Amino acid sequence: MSVGTSSAPGAQRDARPPAPRPGDLAELGIDPDQLPDGLVVADEHGRVICFNAAAARITAVPAERALGRRLETALPLEDLEGRRWWQLTDPYGGLAIRVGQPERNLLLPGGREVLVSARYVRTRPTGPVRRVVVTLRDTEARRRTERSHAELIATVAHELRSPLTSVKGFTATLLAKWERFTDDQKRLMLETVDADADRVTRLIAELLDISRIDSGRLEVRRQPVDIGAAVGRHIQAYVAAGQRADRFLLRVQHPLPDLWADPDKVDQVLSNLLENAVRHGEGTVTIDITPSASPRERENVENAATSVTVSDEGPGIPEESMNRVFTRFWRGSKRGGTGLGLYIVKGIVEAHGGTITVGRAPGGGAQFRFTLPVAAPAYLT
Repeated sequence: MSVGTSSAPGAQRDARPPAPRPGDLAELGIDPDQLPDGLVVADEHGRVICFNAAAARITAVPAERALGRRLETALPLEDLEGRRWWQLTDPYGGLAIRVGQPERNLLLPGGREVLVSARYVRTRPTGPVRRVVVTLRDTEARRRTERSHAELIATVAHELRSPLTSVKGFTATLLAKWERFTDDQKRLMLETVDADADRVTRLIAELLDISRIDSGRLEVRRQPVDIGAAVGRHIQAYVAAGQRADRFLLRVQHPLPDLWADPDKVDQVLSNLLENAVRHGEGTVTIDITPSASPRERENVENAATSVTVSDEGPGIPEESMNRVFTRFWRGSKRGGTGLGLYIVKGIVEAHGGTITVGRAPGGGAQFRFTLPVAAPAYLT
């Protein structure tokens, strides 16, 4: 009697309903073929019972050919040293305490690399494996990111080499032969060193900006900004540097709404757009400042934003390049620079909650337009 009584709870525990089969996902409104990653599920006998559309795309194996086959046959994976992965991991006969395999790079037949992780589903701890759930992810997106990072490092290293070589050369020459140079020669070399040091500082600042933009940590310290006065200062600087005053046309439509933005970052945006117009454009550079509707969809308030449009009369940007202007390393027809300026400009504008577009100016040149919403610091809202 005691044996029979004590066995009843155990029998109840073992009488749990079986784990939901992948087909049961439909009852939850989930279709495995809609998942973005590859999903492969094998039953307790090691037979494939789910092979979704993403898995078929990644492996180039049709689902109907994989279903019902043994897992190691339907999904023959090898590690980077050529060893068969299923023989190494042995999900059904390995240690009973294992719950899965962490994500790692493995190879499909033909050498294609994929990211694979596995989960072992058991009805109870240390019990037999009832399901092996495998996820597959293509490595192409990761490779593109790695290539982008490598290209960024190579570009910045190349841009840093020239000014650092100049700084090192001039300082070494001055230290070794100070008495041989006239005061004018010394001043010229020191001015060159100072300019090259500024260039290095700008490159480092660009790297920091890109890092903050990519990680979503670009901080905006909002203050009242007189956008018309800010543009005027940039124009005066160009005139002082030798540009003709009549090359610039500034038009401000009043009244403008009060603009709260980060003045240093707004200056960075203006500097880049005006420099591009002066260096790559021709004719008159026109800057229009106008009130506009908010770029935010939820704030359709009239005159709730300020727009700045910078236009030139040069050859403009080819139509096929329009969608690449704000990407990293885009330099247009004239080479030079890092090609990171407009990428940073877009990041700064979007960090303010604004938008930026590029198009063709009425005179045929390039036209950049950015819109910043009228916003106040948190302590004033």
